[in-house]
Amino acid sequence: MIGLLANPVLLPCLTMETTMNVHPQPTDSPVLVEVDDTIATVTLNRPKSINPLSEDMLAGLQSAWDRIGQDREVKAVILRGAGDHFCAGHDLKEMTARRQDEDGGHQYFIDLFATCSKMMTSIVELPQPVIAEVSGIATAAGCQLVASCDLAVASEDARFATSGVNFGLFCSTPMVALSRNVSRKHAMEMLLLGEFINASKAAEIGLVNRVVPGNQLAAEARSIAQIIAEKSPVPVKIGKKAFYAQAEMTLHDAYAYAGETMAKNMMARDTELGIGAFIEKKPVPEWTGE
Repeated sequence: MIGLLANPVLLPCLTMETTMNVHPQPTDSPVLVEVDDTIATVTLNRPKSINPLSEDMLAGLQSAWDRIGQDREVKAVILRGAGDHFCAGHDLKEMTARRQDEDGGHQYFIDLFATCSKMMTSIVELPQPVIAEVSGIATAAGCQLVASCDLAVASEDARFATSGVNFGLFCSTPMVALSRNVSRKHAMEMLLLGEFINASKAAEIGLVNRVVPGNQLAAEARSIAQIIAEKSPVPVKIGKKAFYAQAEMTLHDAYAYAGETMAKNMMARDTELGIGAFIEKKPVPEWTGE
């Protein structure tokens, strides 16, 4: 890839040891990761430019997903933007500068969108659920980022758009995640009109789960993450993977796959403990993660 991973962001290794004693990160890092108990908070940290998905930001996010995915102590993830806004999408100034390349930037653009697509896909493939905590604007690839998360909570002032068409660039890669969240008609309306929709409309069409006052946003996202973190990680991991896999299958294939998945889930130690406690009317057991 041309230059996209030239400046990787150094994040602390999120192991059992470091989750209890995370080394301080430089406050100027484009992506900040904080682990509190079993919940990781990933922050896009370029508020002055509305947290664009620059080369450094993409590299930092990919590094965060790679590390969090390997940490069995992290049970849920919150993704947020520093400042008043979530994410303005790709860094258009950074992209425009590459038009000076010999090929007009064509290979750079191919690599950039491939890198971004890998990062978005990594959210879906992460074993832990990811909750988008959205305030302000989430536009173009920023809207794609919301759609790529498993759940999303928005403040009442949040606005969403796939506005590339207004500037001569159809939001083709954001379209992939958007069209897997909302109906075709709603997706096409956003993609063709390029207009902002408010948080209540985003909830109505299924782009976000909940809308709350701005002063309750962080607490709401944390509450959802905490509920998930208290579940056994076994069914959560199995279920998240199965959810996205079956969605791409025919009805018969989906049921066959889901049946095999449930049979596998039934063999887990946590499932045995949980069902046993339910039958015997005992408190939820301490999960083993196995």
